[in-house]
Amino acid sequence: MNNKKRLENRRYITGFDGIRTIAVVGVILYHLFPNIMRGGYLGVPIFFAVSGYLITDLLRQEWLQTETIDVKGFYIRRMKRLYPGLVAMLVAASAYIVFFQRDLLNNLRSVVASSVFYYNNWWQIFRGFSYFDRFTTQSPFTHIWSLAVEAQNYLIWPLLFIVLKRYVKHSGKIFGLIMALAVGSGILMAVLYTPGSDPTRVYYGTDTRLFSILMGSALAFVWPSFRLKEEIPIKAKTLLNGVGIASLVVLLISFLFLADHFSFVYYGGMFIVSIFATILVAVTAHPGADLNRWLTNPVFTWFGRRSYGIYLYQFPVMIFYEAKIKNLSDHVFLHSLIEIVLILGISELSYRFIEKPLGKFYYQYTWFAIKDFFRKPWVTVPKVTALISVVLSCFALFAFAVAPSNEVTADQQQLQKNIEANKKKADQRKAEEKAKNEGKTTESAKESTSAPEGNFDLTKEEVKKAQGMEITAFGDSVILDAAAGLQEIFPKMIVDGEVGRQLYTSTPIIEKLDKEKLLKNNVLVGLGTNGSFTEAQFDEFMTAIGSKRKVYWINVRVPTRRWQNEVNAMLETMKKKYKNLVVIDWYNYSNAHDEWFYDDRVHPNVDGQVKYSSFIAKQIVK
Repeated sequence: MNNKKRLENRRYITGFDGIRTIAVVGVILYHLFPNIMRGGYLGVPIFFAVSGYLITDLLRQEWLQTETIDVKGFYIRRMKRLYPGLVAMLVAASAYIVFFQRDLLNNLRSVVASSVFYYNNWWQIFRGFSYFDRFTTQSPFTHIWSLAVEAQNYLIWPLLFIVLKRYVKHSGKIFGLIMALAVGSGILMAVLYTPGSDPTRVYYGTDTRLFSILMGSALAFVWPSFRLKEEIPIKAKTLLNGVGIASLVVLLISFLFLADHFSFVYYGGMFIVSIFATILVAVTAHPGADLNRWLTNPVFTWFGRRSYGIYLYQFPVMIFYEAKIKNLSDHVFLHSLIEIVLILGISELSYRFIEKPLGKFYYQYTWFAIKDFFRKPWVTVPKVTALISVVLSCFALFAFAVAPSNEVTADQQQLQKNIEANKKKADQRKAEEKAKNEGKTTESAKESTSAPEGNFDLTKEEVKKAQGMEITAFGDSVILDAAAGLQEIFPKMIVDGEVGRQLYTSTPIIEKLDKEKLLKNNVLVGLGTNGSFTEAQFDEFMTAIGSKRKVYWINVRVPTRRWQNEVNAMLETMKKKYKNLVVIDWYNYSNAHDEWFYDDRVHPNVDGQVKYSSFIAKQIVK
């Protein structure tokens, strides 16, 4: 009874819906327009800070009334809030996959289990998945990692709260201890982060991301909502409003400019953003400030109350929709608008018919609810909802039953085999060249002068010129896929390729190649498959190569990704800026030939590799 009364008397801070709106819009736009909303991923630590504050503030109110915490009741409330929407999304997505996108069936049982039991972030870490590999990451459940971090906190926090209140007692000391834990989490992120490498481990880890939630929790001990007064001096109100607006401006600027690949993000940047998010929460919670009122309007209220569903359904909608669109990059804005409408529409249905009804449902009255359910007419909203749920659940169970584990298709096997073999050969060739530069020649280092065996459709003059040309090929998995053919045509070619490579990580590698005398006067570049880049990043890369070298840059064919045209347009612009840059138009040459590619429509298959190598060679030697 006390718990129910406490919930009814609790002040609902409407401005938090505004904060949630800003956070969820940032996350969605980050996924749809990563080059515009570069820091939209920072919406997640904002969610964490709000969550930490609200949960702890609620526990403090309960403790004041009862001097204990109903841990079981806490868990039940959290499950009623989180599980209906999550389970509905998992069931609906699984049902869709089994009928319309069976390539996503692989490991479905493990994905769903890790999501339902909230260890998805660690499951993804241990499986070696990357949040930042924009090309190969295709799971509609990638974003569940953040829900796992929150749920793991919910599991431990009420117990830790009881310990702190019983043995530490003083709110100021508790605040200090929690902030010390937050600082420790931030330091751990910095220690475990390796510059230039994939930051998924520190991005996903509960230990390295908990600081945002802890800051919100710490705030509730020194800034409880139930002790904040509405009537405060004008100077205090002005100060609070100014600090709140400044925090909001900092967060919005971070959304626009703090890209996920900046080392600063992991060396304290995300920690600082979380501090500003916590300050924004503090000012919004204060009834004496105006920020709560400024962040309250019908639009923000609608988005804020549905923000959980919007977050849940964003990835499934994007992955499912974009898989069916063959010209995504030709109409990015139109398709993005359609995706947003779908996300909002499905989220509204989920909120109205699943999250809200089940969130308010008292499960101790389940038997009475079942009897009442069958007494009602058949054509009612609850019965239609239940029927749809049963049908989708049957389809989802079928999906779980037929889903393979760790399956690799024939195409994927062939591609992996090619890339592994070509990378091994490329590394061997680099080692031989380094030995040659150091005056250590080996028998295997003798360069071939025989004509290439493959049917590369090259004239004798072109073959002869290619055999004498010193050239370095630098790129991603597409370069590696075709490296064998390129090295057959250009026997002196040095290949440096890496799966998932992007331009923003490439400048230090180019500088290293130059230092080791492996960067030849002709440089073939194949970057852009995994994401677009800015002009500043391009300039930095070209400066590292140097103006005296000739650069041949292969444009991209990535029809299923929104950045294809953006990359190719940037290359055309840069061609006018750099006299030593030649753009090889692989896109227009190959775009009408799906038969040249594996199922991903990006990596050339066995026949496509010949076409790729021949076309590039002709452009270089002409």
